[in-house]
Amino acid sequence: MAETPNSDMSGATGGRSKRPKSNQDWWPSKLNLEILDQNARDVGPVEDDFDYAEEFQKLDLEAVKSDLEELMTSSQDWWPADYGHYGPLFIRMAWHSAGTYRTADGRGGAAGGRQRFAPINSWPDNANLDKARRLLLPIKQKYGRKISWADLMILAGNVAIESMGFKTFGYAGGREDAFEEDKAVNWGPEDEFETQERFDEPGEIQEGLGASVMGLIYVNPEGPDGNPDPEASAKNIRQTFDRMAMNDKETAALIAGGHTFGKVHGADDPEENLGPEPEAAPIEQQGLGWQNKNGNSKGGEMITSGIEGPWTQSPTEWDMGYINNLLDYEWEPEKGPGGAWQWAPKSEELKNSVPDAHDPDEKQTPMMLTTDIALKRDPDYREVMETFQENPMEFGMNFAKAWYKLTHRDMGPPERFLGPEVPDEEMIWQDPLPDADYDLIGDEEIAELKEEILDSDLSVSQLVKTAWASASTYRDSDKRGGANGARLRLEPQKNWEVNEPEQLETVLGTLENIQAEFNDSRSDGTQVSLADLIVLGGNAAVEQAAANAGYDVEIPFEPGRVDAGPEHTDAPSFDALKPKVDGVRNYIQDDITRPAEEVLVDNADLLNLTASELTALIGGMRSIGANYQDTDLGVFTDEPETLTNDFFVNLLDMGTKWEPAADSEHRYKGLDRDTGEVKWEATRIDLIFGSNDRLRAISEVYGSADAEEKLVHDFVDTWSKVMKLDRFDLE
Repeated sequence: MAETPNSDMSGATGGRSKRPKSNQDWWPSKLNLEILDQNARDVGPVEDDFDYAEEFQKLDLEAVKSDLEELMTSSQDWWPADYGHYGPLFIRMAWHSAGTYRTADGRGGAAGGRQRFAPINSWPDNANLDKARRLLLPIKQKYGRKISWADLMILAGNVAIESMGFKTFGYAGGREDAFEEDKAVNWGPEDEFETQERFDEPGEIQEGLGASVMGLIYVNPEGPDGNPDPEASAKNIRQTFDRMAMNDKETAALIAGGHTFGKVHGADDPEENLGPEPEAAPIEQQGLGWQNKNGNSKGGEMITSGIEGPWTQSPTEWDMGYINNLLDYEWEPEKGPGGAWQWAPKSEELKNSVPDAHDPDEKQTPMMLTTDIALKRDPDYREVMETFQENPMEFGMNFAKAWYKLTHRDMGPPERFLGPEVPDEEMIWQDPLPDADYDLIGDEEIAELKEEILDSDLSVSQLVKTAWASASTYRDSDKRGGANGARLRLEPQKNWEVNEPEQLETVLGTLENIQAEFNDSRSDGTQVSLADLIVLGGNAAVEQAAANAGYDVEIPFEPGRVDAGPEHTDAPSFDALKPKVDGVRNYIQDDITRPAEEVLVDNADLLNLTASELTALIGGMRSIGANYQDTDLGVFTDEPETLTNDFFVNLLDMGTKWEPAADSEHRYKGLDRDTGEVKWEATRIDLIFGSNDRLRAISEVYGSADAEEKLVHDFVDTWSKVMKLDRFDLE
């Protein structure tokens, strides 16, 4: 959080020719489908049958930790360790790997080890973390594919903390490596690092973004816009940490715990003394950036943020030094040697009280950042800090749990956590599920239940919409949501507008009656969960829609979902999963700030869909008529609840002329070119499949005379995929 140097974006090009313009350059408003291409290919050198979880379980974790422990104090001449200990550097690396997470879309975080790729590897806030990863390289090479970069970076942070005297709460592996940046992430609107163009109004960061400044993990350590204003800084801190699901106590514990260790580096002005970041560095530097222009990066010559000094008198030991220094002494702002605002103690008592990081004959004075002083000036944060000062054990436990949450928040439910150090205690932020204490239904019971569901008063479209509403909350970014748990029947999901609460209550009531009758009738211990029944009902309805079109299909069904209760559900955190656009149900909120088709693609990426899968899904759902409020928008068929390719046939029909509707910017009317009569109504989401060149090419395949059966099977495959996205127990 602290190291935030300026960045020279005009770094050496090394003789590269000018890049040719892409289609996106020529037509900036063109719908970008590249984010779905990430789901259609494997860009890494990994075999199809490679199972990382299986490889990780073979790992001797204690041996890796022993090697890491030795590395902590094995200072290298090319990048010497402060105080002879790399621990603070590795804590910062792990923190900044995990700290990109934001709740809005679940993106960012440690999964994938994407700190290795642009833009994150070249953010000003990550200056010199390239050195930390190079220090880890021999250990990564030693253990190979048994431990990912993503897991190793977090493990190094844990070992660093433990090597300096603190007991961490736990550690879990299971983060697979990515081999390219995540093209779906919106990091902000700015064209330059360390600028702020993301505030809709003063102090209010644009919705969906996590950090307050481009290129920083959280906030500017000097204060907003580089002004040493602790009160304004506190507001930014609270907002940014809230957007990664941290409350005030967790936030204060993380900052205080992290700043108990190490120092910041501002021996001189980074803008004048550092070379370009890794992505702009010359080829001979081999991916290392921020080279000191005087050729010396050793000892006191290290420059990172432009802020200089340690926080405590013992920078490589866990103690109460940070909190005591912050609360027990008065601090005043000053410009440090690197030209950045920092805070110096007014008392002579702290001056020259810290050993120099490299020269045993020198002494240093502790400093504080504006973001540190914010914890003292803000009354709510101060109350937490004073509680921690009075109760060091409480401080330690809160830091341990907050660090565990920070570094594991994007891993999903506990069953994905691997290794011998996974704690027994499950956290509410992990969306835990109860164990199934009954026998699961088999093929005979599945057939019986499907027949009973189809014989009820529920329509095909009602069953399909309900199953979709339950399963489509899944986000592959942080493995949250999905049908398992049947949280559709709980707050807040049961009252989301997109789920049509009154109709949902009717559907769930009918399914609950079927569930109760079935479970009460069994004496052999076999039971069915509502979560399974919701998905089974959707599958049965899709099969019926296919049968209505003359196709016999059977969707594979694997029972085993369970029903979560309110005690398993952090209701406020699930609001982040509420869709503003659900293109599959043709739902668009009026107040969205992005084109609906962009949100459609963004949501499809979170469901790990390809462009072809998305196209098949939309076409099938429109033919079934599974729209929000049962509208006719995009239902280009005279046979709803029948799985045909009519959507594509009629969308591509040149006998229809489309024009915007007068009552909504999202709606359009399809007019008969000969008579001028309205034939169809649609949304932007429907028309993009005829407008965008790539989506139209796919639609033309599905709209051909011989393609209806292909559409049916492709839709069924995609539907089944979405229904099982959160079934980690099947992997």
